[in-house]
Amino acid sequence: MHALRIRSETPRWFWIAAIWSGIALFDATQTVFVMRAEGMHHAWAQLFVTLLLSWLPWALATPLVLRLGRQYPPARWRRFSTWGSHLSACATIGLAYAAWTASLEELLNPWAKLPGPDPFANLWLHKFYDGLLSYLILYGVILMVSYLLDSRERLALQQTETAHLNEELSKAQLNALRKQIEPHFLFNTLSAISGLVREKRTDAAVSMIAGLSDFLRRVLEDSGRQQVTLAEELEFAQKYLDIQKVRFAERLQVSVNVPGELFLAQVPSLILQPMVENAIKHGIAKRVQGGAIRIAAFRSNGRLTLSVYNDGPSLPAEWQTTHSGIGISNVRTRLQGLYGDAFEWSMRNREPGGVEVSLSLPFISLSSKD
Repeated sequence: MHALRIRSETPRWFWIAAIWSGIALFDATQTVFVMRAEGMHHAWAQLFVTLLLSWLPWALATPLVLRLGRQYPPARWRRFSTWGSHLSACATIGLAYAAWTASLEELLNPWAKLPGPDPFANLWLHKFYDGLLSYLILYGVILMVSYLLDSRERLALQQTETAHLNEELSKAQLNALRKQIEPHFLFNTLSAISGLVREKRTDAAVSMIAGLSDFLRRVLEDSGRQQVTLAEELEFAQKYLDIQKVRFAERLQVSVNVPGELFLAQVPSLILQPMVENAIKHGIAKRVQGGAIRIAAFRSNGRLTLSVYNDGPSLPAEWQTTHSGIGISNVRTRLQGLYGDAFEWSMRNREPGGVEVSLSLPFISLSSKD
């Protein structure tokens, strides 16, 4: 924290010095050139140095004004302590400025007065009273700049904290949705196992339990990741299909067409499983002869497209209201949380028959991240 404070204060000191140096140089140059152009006679070199150095008290006092601005912000203008602190600071800086400029004039006599400048005490008080209005204006400007800078920093900090909170909220929502999908899949699988037991297909039920145990172990190992590689996701989907093959035996045919160069693409974890489950539930399971499922992926125009096709019955006209189960519904919500509007999801009938679920999302490869 201390190192961070040093890094943040160093640029502020630099800008304070740069701004006041610019003001001092402009004031000294303009005053000398204008007076010379009007035919006045002064000690020009001494006058230039006096005017240049006269701004030093304000430059040195600026950090104090900035600190007071944070301690007694203008928003608390109704408090007596705010007015008292700022007016006292302004008067103190004004006295220091008047004493400094009076000392410079006593030392350098820039106005070339004969026999010399006025006594220091008279010159000091004269400069202080003559500059009261300018001191208030300068102090007010510094205070206003301080307030604007602090407001900008507070806004940036709030935006950072808001973004962090939104990210954490998004992760929490996605985790909750994912945890909804996993029990949903688990209950469906257990239902299938109970069906095998009722049919007295003991060996098939044991095989399905073993496959389910292996699948859940892999899910738990990756429960902290919202995204995995496409190769891992295909492995998850294959384990799920192995479980279903125990149930459907030869009635379920599976083919996968995914180029090897896409294996490192990043996809949401457990995104294929509900797509495959939907294909089996609404396609394969409804046909006595079973059917085929084809999983495919391709890359085009910086996007990755995943598709799951089954050659089962076509979707009815009202499928959007009757076939939106918890799995597909939560998939859409997860995609919205991860990609916003940067994804496309579709479910449509294919000719001459069958249904295809397609997902298109931005192509992000693990190799490109490395």
